[in-house]
Amino acid sequence: MLIRVEGYDDMPTVKDVLRDGTRRLVGTPAVDGMTSGRARWEAQVLLAHVLGHEDPDDLDPEAGVGAPRERRFRDLIRRRAGGEPIPHIVGAMDFRGLRLEIRPGAFVPRQSSEGLVELLVRRLRRRRRPVHVDLATGVGPVALAVAHEVPGAEVHGTDLLATGLRQARANARRLGLANVSFHRGDLYAPLPPDLRRRVDAVSIHPPYVPKDEVGDLPLEIRGYEPEEVLTDHSEHGLGLVERAAEEGLAWLRPGGWMLMEVSPDRVRAVRGVLQRAGYRDVRSLKAWPEVTRVVAGRA
Repeated sequence: MLIRVEGYDDMPTVKDVLRDGTRRLVGTPAVDGMTSGRARWEAQVLLAHVLGHEDPDDLDPEAGVGAPRERRFRDLIRRRAGGEPIPHIVGAMDFRGLRLEIRPGAFVPRQSSEGLVELLVRRLRRRRRPVHVDLATGVGPVALAVAHEVPGAEVHGTDLLATGLRQARANARRLGLANVSFHRGDLYAPLPPDLRRRVDAVSIHPPYVPKDEVGDLPLEIRGYEPEEVLTDHSEHGLGLVERAAEEGLAWLRPGGWMLMEVSPDRVRAVRGVLQRAGYRDVRSLKAWPEVTRVVAGRA
């Protein structure tokens, strides 16, 4: 813990440093929707990292910040203002109470996916020995959280990119989650064949940006995440959504759930995909935080 020392009144305090960091982040064009409230929180996260605090709320506003740590904080603020994602800068993020180590080269987990986990957990806890499959799992936040919150579940995550899967497996080992497995391959292809018609829930946060719109994304996304995790390279952005829905019927047990996390402007189109594929009880679900929506249907 840093302590203010008498006679060093010119040493900036946590409050001073945070004020300056917040000011530098507000309105940065590299990050979409950087409000003053969000900027202050992100500045707190970065300063807590510099000062060795796990919880940004533990910062003492009146504590002094020495010159070396202030310089390091300013460098992190500069990186964030340039669009570099917070998890890349600090090397970790909190997701549903789990501390996940994060490295570049994969889809950066979204806090909005915590709502997807909540909806999955509600459904899986009602089942005896449930099976969950998370497609396009990336570094595995959804699969890891479900495995943690439903310890009796058998959980599988699949992805094409080895970079994300290495991080997912490392986090599973570090967290002691033996009920989750990660497989490299295209959607359902790498899953054990004996899972056919046994899966209780399939989830996916698919790449749904049309190929011609990737260049319009904020720099923090298009500049730091692989293009493959943002778009399936189809003109309408729904190619992978259609495949996941159609192929999922061969893996879900009767009454099993398909849950897809998408942006609000894609809800109507994705509902149509599930209905045309033959799912019933298709609906759009809101879950905290309501940045995205989950479209769900039953096999």
